[in-house]
Amino acid sequence: MLMLPKFPQTKGKKTIAVLTSGGDAPGMNAAIRAVVRYGLSQGSEVYGITKGYSGLLEGEIHPLKASSVANIIQRGGTILKTDRCLSFYKKEVRREAANILMRKGIDGLVVIGGDGSFTGAHLLEKETGFPTIGIPGTIDNDIAETDDTIGFDTAVNTAIDAIDRIRDTASSHDRIFLVEVMGRSSGFIGLQVGVGGGAETIVVPERHESFSKIVKTIERGVKRGKTSSIIVVAEGHKPGLSQKMAENLSRRGYIAKVCILGHTQRGGSPTAHDRMLASFLGASAVAYLLSGKSNAMVGVKSDKIILVPFKKVIGVKKQLPRELLSMAQLLAT
Repeated sequence: MLMLPKFPQTKGKKTIAVLTSGGDAPGMNAAIRAVVRYGLSQGSEVYGITKGYSGLLEGEIHPLKASSVANIIQRGGTILKTDRCLSFYKKEVRREAANILMRKGIDGLVVIGGDGSFTGAHLLEKETGFPTIGIPGTIDNDIAETDDTIGFDTAVNTAIDAIDRIRDTASSHDRIFLVEVMGRSSGFIGLQVGVGGGAETIVVPERHESFSKIVKTIERGVKRGKTSSIIVVAEGHKPGLSQKMAENLSRRGYIAKVCILGHTQRGGSPTAHDRMLASFLGASAVAYLLSGKSNAMVGVKSDKIILVPFKKVIGVKKQLPRELLSMAQLLAT
């Protein structure tokens, strides 16, 4: 159970805005709902910005009431839409963004997203003094200084549900299935899905897995009487990894099929875990912002809500625990 900190006292009423940026993640709507309703409960006005930083620059800023976020906690995606705004990398563009917010009478900005979104929020405050605070929303769970991110649990459960179904077909046809999950530079999804789905092999960007070692694992299983195998593969930086592995296995005489789960992991109704995480992080972000805290991210450490300066988060790669990789390999033998 998440433990809420004792928040500092609110320093007067403020007007805040919230946006979602980067890739969408299940639970973002729950975070938006919490930002709006907690803000209103503290006497603040709350605005929603459509389509992230792009919408901010276009003035897509609209007031949100309690009814604006009714019946959205169970919905995937984000009602505020999202975007990747390349022009926000420019200093003069960020200056204009701050001017737009101030002209609208907004005192602080809540940004729900990942590392790139936090970079924009950090630079916005550093250069203009406009208060910002971040909520980690990404299915990859690759944000430093937080144990968990909104959407990760849902993405993992979506992938495990798919693997359970695929295993039925693999067993029926005596085949090897390579199930590709999302994760270009992070193997957190691959690791949890691999362990939870009982995969024989897990391939993640953080550890090189030689093809010969993968074959040996399969051969070990065959000697024990196994007629099928599941290999979980994080997509990695270069497309086609799973297909290449399947082709190599076919040359060895195995029947190998590829199933790419892709963006199905981003969509769908968030799990109860992600709804609660998003709700607590959303409320906490507003509480800190209203108390004068900013240029930081709310996160989770050992089931406690924490506040971490952006400078400790941005550009820092979250390490995949090696002991978990070793344990996954041991359980698959």
